Amino acid sequence: MEQLTIHAHAKINLALDVLNRRPDGYHTVRMIMQSLSLCDTLFLQKAAEPGIVLSARNPEQFPDVTWDENNLIYKAAKLFIDTCSIKNGVHITIEKQIPSAAGLAGGSSDAAATLKGMNQLFEQNLSLDELKEMGVKLGADVPYCIQLGTALSEGIGEQLTALPAAPAMYCVLVKPEAAVSTKYVYQNLKLDKAHHPNIDAALDAISTCNVNKLCANLNNILEPVARTLCPEVEDIELKLAELGALGTCMSGSGPTVFGLFTDGNDAIEASEYFLDHGYEDRTFVTKFFQPTCRY
Repeated sequence: MEQLTIHAHAKINLALDVLNRRPDGYHTVRMIMQSLSLCDTLFLQKAAEPGIVLSARNPEQFPDVTWDENNLIYKAAKLFIDTCSIKNGVHITIEKQIPSAAGLAGGSSDAAATLKGMNQLFEQNLSLDELKEMGVKLGADVPYCIQLGTALSEGIGEQLTALPAAPAMYCVLVKPEAAVSTKYVYQNLKLDKAHHPNIDAALDAISTCNVNKLCANLNNILEPVARTLCPEVEDIELKLAELGALGTCMSGSGPTVFGLFTDGNDAIEASEYFLDHGYEDRTFVTKFFQPTCRY
């Protein structure tokens, strides 16, 4: 194989709880992850000469992203080459769609897709678990982004349990203009005072395919802290609910807010409000994504 194309899917957290802070600075989490059809597209081509060449088709749309050795795609390719003693080089071009610094795991998903793509391109036949072990060295969300689908994520995010597919839902994503620092959010989270999500209730809703119960248990323990930096999060949630969303929540450490719908037309109509009110480049209509296979 000389070249291939692979997709890197965004994710949302249907529920996110933080249990404690570990001595190494990481936090122990318990969260329900869900892949979305919104994705970046990566084009990988084998090169005869060693080295990694990374470029983007639409870099002007992502001025805050660097396309050098500091990018997770580059780091993932280098990790794979070094681990598997690959002699060839690789040229990787990306067409990005997932907004950056949004709580949607865009960088982690790109790294995961790179590892999976390199595995296929260079015919290394590493298992899914082997790729996950490699991926966690790049970031806690990378193993999930390798697995995809609906999953319970524990530990620092690397302990994954595949779940039954969540009820099929359409998802409107709205990203506020203000940035939210992940470091600030975690540092200012007061676990003894925080309202912890009912993860078990959300898991039961998924197992019984109960849409209303799932939407009633969307919750993110990080959201109140993120709102102190970006009050717009709450405003967007309230508007999405007013426009018919069955449930709303912030994803990850933010600031992107999502609203869930069972009807695609309702989701499109809700998105049109934000498209008409200054969110042209920060509103997306997507849906839950389930892989046809686990690899």
